[in-house]
Amino acid sequence: MNKLFGIFILLLASFIHVHAQKISFDRDGLLKIVQFTDIHYIYNDAKADTTLLNIERILDAENPDLIVFTGDIVTGKPVEEGWDAITRFAIDRKIPFAVTLGNHDDEQGTTRTELENLITSYPYNINGVSSSYVDGVLNNVIPVYGSDNNMKIKALLYTFDSGAYSTIQKVNGYGWIHPNIISWYRRQSIHYTIQNNFQPLPALAFFHIPLPEYRLAYDDAENKRIGDKNENECSPALNSGMFLAMKEMGDIMGTFVGHDHVNNYLVNYFDIALGYGQFSGWKTTYVAPVNGARIIVLKENKREFDTWIRTIDGNIQFKATYPVDFIQSAKK
Repeated sequence: MNKLFGIFILLLASFIHVHAQKISFDRDGLLKIVQFTDIHYIYNDAKADTTLLNIERILDAENPDLIVFTGDIVTGKPVEEGWDAITRFAIDRKIPFAVTLGNHDDEQGTTRTELENLITSYPYNINGVSSSYVDGVLNNVIPVYGSDNNMKIKALLYTFDSGAYSTIQKVNGYGWIHPNIISWYRRQSIHYTIQNNFQPLPALAFFHIPLPEYRLAYDDAENKRIGDKNENECSPALNSGMFLAMKEMGDIMGTFVGHDHVNNYLVNYFDIALGYGQFSGWKTTYVAPVNGARIIVLKENKREFDTWIRTIDGNIQFKATYPVDFIQSAKK
């Protein structure tokens, strides 16, 4: 009897956790997301004080519905105290948040799996532990429910683990989204497409390392670019096929990454917006001229989103609406 009661309590707790983290469009049919990236926070390091001020100012100004941290978040010891300091901004404000890891997060003696367990233990975190059959961690699909019917899924948010460094001998450079993650994504996309009367749901994807298509898109003068490119894209040497999968599935409208600290552009490539966030850290790493965050506003019942960069000093830059600001430059 006691055992059955214990199982009931665990199931109830699990239900409450999932229910509390449900993401929905607001009454105006909008979902505002703040993307922080490449924070490179080191606990009690004075060089990171501006990083904390940046997060506080951005959240106070934008009051988002969701925060997404896209990698290289805590890059010094003590690791857990660092994550406590960063996540408290979301927890204290009761803002749900999601995380993808970068190539530096697991360099301080804590494995990616240990980080996944830590991150998913925080209140208001909406990630789940990845399937053991899929490479990497924090690979998730997050449903966004309707404003007037919280049982109806209206959009999707994906988080992918883009790895750290190449795992193939004689192939140098950064990691990539592994093929079994891509297969998992295809299955998720098909599942939700079938549920939606065989129509792909509008979706966004968040990860750390830019796809090789970022450079191809930016280097093609026919594609409109909004924002700055101040360094070459540090993409993997090999192309694992993520962009092709997104085109075939037809759900993902835009991808948002970090990794390259002084890039913050958005560019259209075959009707998918390839975007960077705004560097959100400070002098614990190499820095952009100013730190800030990318804001994304997803719109209910539309394949459309608004986006802009907000910096720590309150300036707003590079406002754009997808797809209307990119239609004329779309590849034929």
